[in-house]
Amino acid sequence: MTARERASVEGDGETTGERARPERPERASKASEPERQGERASKASEPERPAAKQQEREAMRALVTGAGGFVGVHLVRHLEASGDEVVQLERTVDGIDITDTPEITDAVLSAKPTAVYHLAGAADVGGSWDTPQETFLANAVGTLNVLEASREAGAERVLAVSSADVYGRVTEDELPLDEAQPLRPVSPYAASKVAADALAQQAWLGHRLPVIRVRAFNHLGPGQTDRFVAPSLAARIARNERDGGDEIPIGNTAPRRDVTDVRDVVRAYRLLVEHGEPGEVYNVCSGRAVSVKEIADLLLGMASRPMRLVSDPALQRPVDIPVLVGDNARLARATGWSPTIPIEQTLADVLADWRSRFGR
Repeated sequence: MTARERASVEGDGETTGERARPERPERASKASEPERQGERASKASEPERPAAKQQEREAMRALVTGAGGFVGVHLVRHLEASGDEVVQLERTVDGIDITDTPEITDAVLSAKPTAVYHLAGAADVGGSWDTPQETFLANAVGTLNVLEASREAGAERVLAVSSADVYGRVTEDELPLDEAQPLRPVSPYAASKVAADALAQQAWLGHRLPVIRVRAFNHLGPGQTDRFVAPSLAARIARNERDGGDEIPIGNTAPRRDVTDVRDVVRAYRLLVEHGEPGEVYNVCSGRAVSVKEIADLLLGMASRPMRLVSDPALQRPVDIPVLVGDNARLARATGWSPTIPIEQTLADVLADWRSRFGR
């Protein structure tokens, strides 16, 4: 994949635990746009907002980079449901490359956004070990381009989405992680996100661009690519249901992650644009860790026939952080947000999505 191709891949939807080997349906027309398929497969309504923050800004003109990605599709739908006018930037429609400075500058200036949601970037943590330079270009240089263009366009709010992977390898006594935690990136992906985080902070301190930084912990939901562990497991289950298999290859099952439904995540993003403090950084997380084994067992329990997990060394990552769980208190204080969708519902929706892609 080229830098241009990776530059519009929406980030931070990882559920970790293995270096996923994609399971592609034979029906290529359905697999070519997994994010779009997931949106059609899941018609779950947007959760109601917490009562603590009912007053909203007027409808905004929102620019979303990476709008065709996993999170971007859900965010656009949520923004439009909230009454916002949305301008979408995505490679598949516009040919936008966020590493191309003139190209992204022209696109942002033409959009004349009130708010910018910057989601575009390289999202494959495992793949970043093979393509560290491309990952850095997409996540760091791409973010710099969006920030500079947003400043020139006079955007009133910019939401720069980073990842909890920036916290790196942590000890149990450091959990749950709050925003003051030192940044100790392990993967090339995490290092690129640390750079992007610093650029966003500098844009506020140096230029007074009203940037709100987000460190999103793992999130999942319908429409997510099978490069990540939960949807890859769901894809293997759906394939077995269709073809009669009973084995589910899996990598490391021990890692534990703080997992939030993507539909709760995008609700937090808009609330932060409304109520977040420029220059601040916010964890977006559930505050509860779940292991890859728990996710796998929940999905297996939803299968239509008995299946079993089979360890596959090829799915192991070079380095895997044992546990990440976050503290969302700052986000809750600022916006009144709390997650509303239980993981059982999320996984059921993910499995339903993959069943639909396999024609079931």
